[in-house]
Amino acid sequence: MTESLALIALLLIGAWAVAGPSGLLAWSENAHTLEQRQKEVAQLSAERDRLQNRVNLLDPKHADPDLVGELLRADLNVAHPDELVIPRQEAVTNQ
Repeated sequence: MTESLALIALLLIGAWAVAGPSGLLAWSENAHTLEQRQKEVAQLSAERDRLQNRVNLLDPKHADPDLVGELLRADLNVAHPDELVIPRQEAVTNQ
């Protein structure tokens, strides 16, 4: 009787080791999830570095003139007095 209970307990422990939440079957899923998260961290790190560079270029003490000019033209629709502005003609579609 005690031997059969011990065998049942051993089988339950073995099943838990294979199919449990941290068992052998969950390892591949966990590895896949880890791989996805590492890719996401790499993308977010690259985005953070890009934004940090833009912040550094817009520092009021020594702003990058090219970026400031680009932002002025895009956001405020301004140009230098010696620049020639050529409007683009949008394609007209017949409906």
